Amino acid sequence: MFIELTKTVLVAVGQIFFLAAVGYFLVKRRFLDDSGLDSLSRIIIEISLPFLIFSELVKNFSYSLYPYWWVFPLLSILISLAGFCTGGIFLGFIKEKKYKIQFLSLVAFQNSGYLPLVLVASLLPREKLEVMLIYLFLFLLGFNLLMWSVGVYLITFGRARRFELASFFSPPVIATLISLLVVFLGLNKFIPDSILRPIRMVGDMTFPLAMFIVGGNLAKIHFTKLNKKAIFFVVLAKLVILPGLGLVLITRLRLPELIGLLILMELAVPPAISLSTILQHYKKEDLLISQGIFFGHLFSIISLPLFLGLYFALSMNFALSIIR
Repeated sequence: MFIELTKTVLVAVGQIFFLAAVGYFLVKRRFLDDSGLDSLSRIIIEISLPFLIFSELVKNFSYSLYPYWWVFPLLSILISLAGFCTGGIFLGFIKEKKYKIQFLSLVAFQNSGYLPLVLVASLLPREKLEVMLIYLFLFLLGFNLLMWSVGVYLITFGRARRFELASFFSPPVIATLISLLVVFLGLNKFIPDSILRPIRMVGDMTFPLAMFIVGGNLAKIHFTKLNKKAIFFVVLAKLVILPGLGLVLITRLRLPELIGLLILMELAVPPAISLSTILQHYKKEDLLISQGIFFGHLFSIISLPLFLGLYFALSMNFALSIIR
């Protein structure tokens, strides 16, 4: 199981690094400049990501099938809150104030969609996979709302910037709210596949374009100026302490297998790629985000299969103890 899990994670992370490498190459060879990266980020935030959210929600979500759907968005908020608290413990080690917000963002917001989707599709049998995908999908409702409201506000916050309610209603958040309303009113039943299919095709561009931006930002980083201390504490807090505490809590509470797996995955995956997209879109200086994403994904090749392997081993032992 551990070897198979390692191979799955290596493939998933390898795909991420390949796409980032394309963006890195495009910037290094000057096919893309700063204005090109700005245009890509606008396409993602204002077009492709809202399209992806809408197509997923109106097609797959139903209030009647999942009456306790609200638990999973709430769970995503609690996990991000745990990230903020864990990151806050290490803020004293980050001396420069300008790094603190980006450090907290890296610890609090995770790659909550792509890696978990690849992992569960490879690890679970079909009957469990169908349930797990719904759990993950509902989890992403809360995460997207939090990321594209609180996350955007935090990263773009400055002394000259006052709180504005409009900052909580970015295009992805608006798309989520509209989609939920469409499903609630039952209007999604009247949307034909001939319309949803091209919307989904546009939405599917989100991830590769986001990785181009990550790679492009990495191409502009001077690796001689890496903040090694901050990156070390990002990796420690995000990929060691958070999943470690989560594993202990899950096993103590003896949560259902799939819910426990969802929680541990979301605690163990590396920082969110979307953070780089937000920085690029709002033209904020990338002090730590791209470094944290790069080294976080690199370290997760080791840490992610380790924690998930431990979880499956403990779950199996618990199941055997019940049978005996």
